[in-house]
Amino acid sequence: MNVLLTGGAGYIGTHTAVELLQAGHGVVVVDSLVNSHEEALRRVERITGREVAFHRVDCTDAEAMRGVFERHDIDAVIHLAGFKAVGESVEQPLRYYRNNLDALLTLCETMDAAGVRDLVLSSSATVYGDPRRVPIVEDAELSTTNPYGNTKLFAERILDDLATADPSWRIISLRYFNPIGAHPSGLIGEDPQGVPNNLFPYIAQVAAGRRERLSVYGDDYDTPDGTGVRDYLHVVDLANGHLAAVDHLADTPGHRVYNLGTGQGTSVMEGLHAFERATGSALPYTVTGRRPGDIAVCYADPTAASRDLGWKAELTVDDACRDAWRWQSGNPGGFAG
Repeated sequence: MNVLLTGGAGYIGTHTAVELLQAGHGVVVVDSLVNSHEEALRRVERITGREVAFHRVDCTDAEAMRGVFERHDIDAVIHLAGFKAVGESVEQPLRYYRNNLDALLTLCETMDAAGVRDLVLSSSATVYGDPRRVPIVEDAELSTTNPYGNTKLFAERILDDLATADPSWRIISLRYFNPIGAHPSGLIGEDPQGVPNNLFPYIAQVAAGRRERLSVYGDDYDTPDGTGVRDYLHVVDLANGHLAAVDHLADTPGHRVYNLGTGQGTSVMEGLHAFERATGSALPYTVTGRRPGDIAVCYADPTAASRDLGWKAELTVDDACRDAWRWQSGNPGGFAG
């Protein structure tokens, strides 16, 4: 099967490309390189020993996207492209709505014209907002709290309507929880632009000496150690979730959604201590006040993905910290370095 990966040069995209290639699929990557590096794709080729067809194209460019489908025989698409920083989306909502929704609409129109109607969407646990109960199941109430989350929720609703209007579409939306870690080779990993928005990349940069200390936002939540609890999923497990979804598209008429998570919560302090075990050193941190909009606990019920897709997380937070530190220490400047 030939799979088109939009946003395929990014963190999740490169790891997904590795798993697809190692499973025998062909991979075509479309990426604007706004938040990624072409070097990452060269690393994918080193890991797999296989070539990746790459097009530097923005998914909102309809003419360029048509050209990609004309040049390649595409069987299915995994749509990963989009802006993803929650805080930035609050500051720049129009930019997020225009880019993320326009990219999806342009992609679907291009796919439809090419007769390609198998699609896996990168969605997010942000569609659940502040959950009423955990673990979170797929039929939980949906309630987003920021423009980024809204773009994911609107994307799912667009695909609901598309699959209802045309039953020949086969679509799976994957609601990620919190991807962390890196490929065990140390050749690819998360390379955030500027100050990291997420916990583990920030911890990794503290460990590497690029940041002075970690700020722990709140230690007075109703959790075992007072810090926020999230479901942290090794990025290789997440990549394998995409592989499982692609392999099951033929069994999935219409539009279905699945959580990808471990089903277990890890607190901020537990995550910090796991990274300390990986580095063998204590890491500096400061406890500060809660951030507006943060919630206490969020973790998945991944039962449906296990039942329908045959997928479950195999790797631990300690595995992820070990692999993330191998990547960070071996690539202190990221791909640009």
